[in-house]
Amino acid sequence: MKSHYRVVVIGGGVVGASVLYHLAKMGWKDVCLIERSVLTAGSSWHAAGGIHALNADPNIAALQAYTIDLLPEIEKESGQNIGLHMTGGLTMAGTPDRWEWLQSAYRVFQSIGIEDCRLVTPEEAGELNPIMSTKGMLGGMWADREGYVDTTGTVHAYAGAAKKHGATVVEHNQVLELHQTADGWQVVTEKGTVTCEHVVNAGGLWAKQLGRMAGVELPVSPLKHHYLVSDTIPALEKLDFEVPMTVDLEGFTYMRQDQKGLLLGIYEVDHEHWAMDGAPWNYGMELFQEDTDRIEKELTLGFERYPDLQNVGVKTWVNGAFTFSPDGNPLVGPVPGKRGYWTACAVMAGFLQGGGVGKSLAEWMIYGEPEADVYGMDVARYGDFAQNKRYIRETTGQFYSRRFVMTYPNEQLPAGRPLKMAPAHDAMTVAGCKWGTSWDLEVPLYFAPQGFEERPSLKRSNAFDIVAEECRVIRNGVGLLDITGFSRFEVSGENAKGWLDEIMASKLPGPRRAKLAPMLSEGGKLKGDLTVLNWGDGTWWIMGSYYLRAWHMRWFNDHMQDGVTVRDLGEEICGFGLVGPKSQQVIEKLAEQDISHLKFMGCGEFDIGMIRTKVARMSVTGEKGYEINCRYGDHIALRRMLLEAGAGEGIRECGFNAMLSTRLEKSFGIWSTEFTQGYTPGMTGMDRWIDWDKDFVGKSAAVAERDGNGPAQIQVTLEIDATDADASGYEPVWAGDEKVGFVTSGGFGHSTGKSLAMALVNRDQAGEGAELTVHVVGTERTATVIAPSPYDPQGKAMRA
Repeated sequence: MKSHYRVVVIGGGVVGASVLYHLAKMGWKDVCLIERSVLTAGSSWHAAGGIHALNADPNIAALQAYTIDLLPEIEKESGQNIGLHMTGGLTMAGTPDRWEWLQSAYRVFQSIGIEDCRLVTPEEAGELNPIMSTKGMLGGMWADREGYVDTTGTVHAYAGAAKKHGATVVEHNQVLELHQTADGWQVVTEKGTVTCEHVVNAGGLWAKQLGRMAGVELPVSPLKHHYLVSDTIPALEKLDFEVPMTVDLEGFTYMRQDQKGLLLGIYEVDHEHWAMDGAPWNYGMELFQEDTDRIEKELTLGFERYPDLQNVGVKTWVNGAFTFSPDGNPLVGPVPGKRGYWTACAVMAGFLQGGGVGKSLAEWMIYGEPEADVYGMDVARYGDFAQNKRYIRETTGQFYSRRFVMTYPNEQLPAGRPLKMAPAHDAMTVAGCKWGTSWDLEVPLYFAPQGFEERPSLKRSNAFDIVAEECRVIRNGVGLLDITGFSRFEVSGENAKGWLDEIMASKLPGPRRAKLAPMLSEGGKLKGDLTVLNWGDGTWWIMGSYYLRAWHMRWFNDHMQDGVTVRDLGEEICGFGLVGPKSQQVIEKLAEQDISHLKFMGCGEFDIGMIRTKVARMSVTGEKGYEINCRYGDHIALRRMLLEAGAGEGIRECGFNAMLSTRLEKSFGIWSTEFTQGYTPGMTGMDRWIDWDKDFVGKSAAVAERDGNGPAQIQVTLEIDATDADASGYEPVWAGDEKVGFVTSGGFGHSTGKSLAMALVNRDQAGEGAELTVHVVGTERTATVIAPSPYDPQGKAMRA
């Protein structure tokens, strides 16, 4: 071990070894992995080692596909046998909704390029896995590239391949302390102190302690997980092939062959946390005593699904710990506020996701950004609120218990809620508000009659008519929308304008004006669809998506300059939006100054009643609207005044579901659907806001796209012939038998009476009138490319 490395990776499990391998292979040779014990001494050694394609997040599924492709390569590079058994895999459904969901998921896989899967009948599934009972099954999905690996062999293959590329592996050397320096980090170990530019926390079960060494409280917790390995099963001895990996979603179990027996793993509803402050340092190769009473229900279902288990004994019980994040996805990337400190932890499916995690993190460190959109596993998707121990316990437990429980798109899960609430939350609840959540905040979805409960559904829910009425009010009268769920950053200082001009790709607005502003990465991909407001007094606001607060602040800080201060106003400022043709009549009753002169995209300070506010005339609904921003302490009074002033105009409170419907009718994209860090301005139409005459971050790449052949796919609006369900995202778009794109988001346009979607499609199929098809909840529907903004295409309403 040298005294200095460019990167020190802490943790010798599959994730740490993968990060080391990818860094070295991509050219950073001066890298070292430090492991307190031996490689695999954590969760890796006792993991079941399953690899499969299915993931609810298509971006994560794509990274899993990369890992599956990579495994044979590292075996070849290292010369280490990884015990790869590519048996194929089945995912089975036993309820109508689950079968419908699986059919829809199959189409999503087609969208993201995973072609080696197909739907199967229960009879076909029984032939593929003859020891499985198909009783109660409605169908399944088969994937060719599923199976399992030898976990110890795989970790050593990653590490061995890394060493062949020049990396160093040091075992039996516990990290004791971490200290940030001006140039990077000091890593104090049992064998001496090492300095480095970058530290990677791949600590697995010890990620919590390694975070605390750096002053970081990571939202991770270990939970116990059971699987068993049976004695030899005679029926398996008679087969001349290995039975496939099989997931029984209704039975909470996964299964694979283990020699001539079965390995049966269980995700029980009655979960159990362990060592929430991190595993003991001397823990590593131990297991817990099996707790069959706690898993009795799921165990019984597993023995019914695989009846041969009832006639043989259990050879081995494994009850070990794995580390989970609140949503079950990894925590990867640079930690906000800790330059040079990176995470690669909470990868509970390490052998499936480890390759993709290692690739993405290495690209991030070396090139400044990963190739893929990895927001779903970005450590900055959580804020300080997620450091709370009870929040971590509730959310990680909820994820574990629901690992195989179906979650509907319109279902609101309870863990970690309610946490942050706007001041008028209770009054809005009394008024019938039904709440969703964005980051830590409760946000209004819609307002319903007393006693109404929305039923979870893959199709249009029983709240459909309620949202339709709110849309009608927005289009014809005036709606009141709580806009606490927008992010707000204040930018000030002598260099504020110059910094904004460089970080934003658009022209900046003049005094008392607002402007849409794309923000790009150095590679020319989107980093934000933001709004910049110039208050005319030397201060500026950046407004965007509330749940991106930590993510955007990290970006701002990474590009900070002297003479600039950026402050997150998310704990200070909230407000309400007035939207609809009668919104001006309402606000004029309360404004102490003349607000009638405030034109579209204008902004300024106004006294609304006795409340000093900052008002911007804009709305994502496409109607005339005002966003009224106030202090948290004024929120309750502002709502009360607006409702009283609007009573004669028929004012009605509305939620985000209506806002999303109306924005689709305007072909307005939103972040995480139409706009992501995986897309470029040319793909999404954001290039129309770019000021090509100035210098800005990402300009060279954006110019190359503009002056080259252009993007292969561009954003369009689709009208879909749907009846009881609407597209939601990632459904494939077809021209005959050719896949030509995919849906980015969809829903019902209540004002136009049309099922609408926005989609990225091949340029030659993007012309208005192109006849296409789209799979909606697994069923193929005709779709037509229509002109953008099917509602008020000239924008007269919002500019009135």
